[in-house]
Amino acid sequence: MSDELSSPPPELSSEPIEITVEARAHGWRIDHYLCRLYPNYTRVLFQTAIKQEAVLVNGLPVKAARRMRVNDRVSVRLPELPDNRLPPEDIPIDIVYEDDWIAVINKPSDMIVHPGKGNYAGTLAGALQHHFDKLSDVAGQYRPGIVHRLDRNTSGIMVVAKDNQVHAKLSAQFEKREVQKEYRAIVWGRMEFDTDFIDTFMCVHPRAREKMIVCDEGGNARNAFTYYEVIERYQAFTYVCLKPRTGRTHQLRVHMQHIGHSIVADRVYGGHKSLKMKSLGIQAEADAAERENDVLIERQALHAYCLEFFHPQSGKPMKFEAPLPEDMQNTLAALDQYQKEV
Repeated sequence: MSDELSSPPPELSSEPIEITVEARAHGWRIDHYLCRLYPNYTRVLFQTAIKQEAVLVNGLPVKAARRMRVNDRVSVRLPELPDNRLPPEDIPIDIVYEDDWIAVINKPSDMIVHPGKGNYAGTLAGALQHHFDKLSDVAGQYRPGIVHRLDRNTSGIMVVAKDNQVHAKLSAQFEKREVQKEYRAIVWGRMEFDTDFIDTFMCVHPRAREKMIVCDEGGNARNAFTYYEVIERYQAFTYVCLKPRTGRTHQLRVHMQHIGHSIVADRVYGGHKSLKMKSLGIQAEADAAERENDVLIERQALHAYCLEFFHPQSGKPMKFEAPLPEDMQNTLAALDQYQKEV
């Protein structure tokens, strides 16, 4: 018998989390389903909680082998974990909105959302621990409050959960694609269509595991869908609004590369390491010659501009916007000056 099963049952949270089973989980075992939702808990811990009747499906206790059905109502009191929380870090963050249940923040570029791969300091997760008295921990104690994420060098709007019930409700909205996300990007080249959509499958690159690629259907490939609208065209660049309908890793960056318009300064997906003034074709301008080596932006020109969702407590529609950061504003100003079509 395992140590976890032979030791005293873990203390359970007093407030249950309510979950509605989505279509993708139809047929999964209840213990497997809960492990997928809350990866910082082991299956043995959930099996123990099930034996304690701390997990109910449609109001009734179940066995660990119970198979999920679409729209089953799951109520679970999570076992309390040891306090191994991420140390708080006094890092300034831009809080756009806050109440008793959520916080909305404007993440700067060059900030990792949560620790991983040797990056344990200077993260958004550490900053959140410093700024807020309570945060959800169902995503793991190294990811307090983190419901969704942005890439390190993508700036913009994120929503943070202050307790586990709120976290579950927000996660369900992302899962059901009820959250509306809008990004702004500056890309290489003049995009042909004013509006269009990109519908592909994506998977991890077979050799460079930190990258994603467009691939054929099947295996571990997952569908990825992005709608776009051109905001402004320049001689050799386009300013575009991107609206992802799915949330795959690096989706927007991969999709832009896929259609031949890599995001400016995206060094991983073909956008070069930076954008300098000389790339705007100003070498012949006497008043600008001395500025040709000035760097306009040196991280992917991608910003999470707008986020819409329903408040997890009141159900009220919420919409938040984050203004473009300075580097993207400066890049657009330079494009307006030197790249406008004659």
